[in-house]
Amino acid sequence: MKFGGASVGTTTALSQVLGIVLQEVARWGRVVVVVSALDGVTDSLLDAAHLAQFGNERGYRRIAANLRQRHLALAEGLALGKPELAALQADLDKLLFDLLNAFQRISGNTQNTLRAQQIDEILAIGEKLASRIVAMLLRQHAIRAVAIDSTDLVITDEVFGSAMPDLRQTQARIDQHLIPMLERGILPVITGYIGATPAGKPTTLGRGGSDYSASVLAVCTQAKEVWVWSDVDGIMSADPNEVPTARVVPALSYAEMAELAYFGARILHARMVGPLQQHNIPLRVKNVYKPQLPGTLIHMGTPTTGVVKSVTHIHGLSLLAPYSGPLTDIVRLVNDHLQKQLGTPADVMISAQSASRSFLCSVVPPSAGPDAVTHLVETLGRELAESESHRGWLVEPVSLVTVIGEDINASPGLIAGTIGALGDLSILGASFGPGGCSLSLAVRAADGAYALRRLHEQVLGG
Repeated sequence: MKFGGASVGTTTALSQVLGIVLQEVARWGRVVVVVSALDGVTDSLLDAAHLAQFGNERGYRRIAANLRQRHLALAEGLALGKPELAALQADLDKLLFDLLNAFQRISGNTQNTLRAQQIDEILAIGEKLASRIVAMLLRQHAIRAVAIDSTDLVITDEVFGSAMPDLRQTQARIDQHLIPMLERGILPVITGYIGATPAGKPTTLGRGGSDYSASVLAVCTQAKEVWVWSDVDGIMSADPNEVPTARVVPALSYAEMAELAYFGARILHARMVGPLQQHNIPLRVKNVYKPQLPGTLIHMGTPTTGVVKSVTHIHGLSLLAPYSGPLTDIVRLVNDHLQKQLGTPADVMISAQSASRSFLCSVVPPSAGPDAVTHLVETLGRELAESESHRGWLVEPVSLVTVIGEDINASPGLIAGTIGALGDLSILGASFGPGGCSLSLAVRAADGAYALRRLHEQVLGG
């Protein structure tokens, strides 16, 4: 069971976690718990790292002090005994001491560069703080729980910031360290989001990577199911913040869920579904505040062909040139630019050409932040204008609305209804997902929210 940041950030939420774990331990016998950092902690740590980069000691120390106060206040609200509270406070202070040391090393770097490896070392501490609190809470209620850092279990490559687990080496570590604990009736509370290189350097699996951690751990422990606990009732037919009539989707196929995560549904990490699908491990998404609700089940199941399950909205960039020709060089330039600006390569979703025009559309991941598209339009536009060979390309923000449903590419009536639902909106480009269960339409940035609502209303009957 993986508990997200909203599930562990308050005493009310932690009381829900406690009740759920007590109930499921009685039902399942063996349970593995994965926890995220408290809501907002990862962003705060990243802000502090940037302050340290510019030598702002007062700024990063203030953030560290706020984090200490928040975690200690949460610990003090758990009604622990005095010895247990003192032990927990000592654990938290040790981690925060390590955090300040990491900031000081960055601040002392006269070159003023902040490497992804340094960021991963800092961000890993958020999950470690949360795991200590959850483990102590469970021990206080007669569960033999131990906080475990996934840096000791999940072995990854050296792509800091978006590392890929090495399942063979991870399996060996889990067989050696984790399985014996489960056999002795110990409940591990494992940090999500982080791993380590074979040499022991901390890595992170990308934003939202705690889900991915749970997926990897489930495969390596041969889990029967994975449950992701959050503060929503399940996977929704659209983002309820943008579409008030959005409703819970009772079931999805692995392929549908993978497409949903890829196209901007922030509730699950895009890479977590693959390992579960390969090993046919069902995934449930449930509300930590309403555990009695069934949530959403993601499984092999029997696909429901020709039915749209959900619609998403994600921001992107379009590039348009008044000529046709090879796209290799421009794709490489965009890829290098996004790698430099965001730390992630470009995902070119749509490419199209006619006799006199070329069009490209690339997704900007939500993890890049709300101002990323505006920033990229400016910086990429400037780089193209300064390039002799790419000066004719125009960069503009776009929105990609995507409908998700099994075999949508083989449902002409559904395709026609989807396009027709947008009425007189200009469609700049279109693309079917190679998995056959998604259709993405690029529209002007200003039309994205309206297009999302229209598709939900007309195609899903919202």
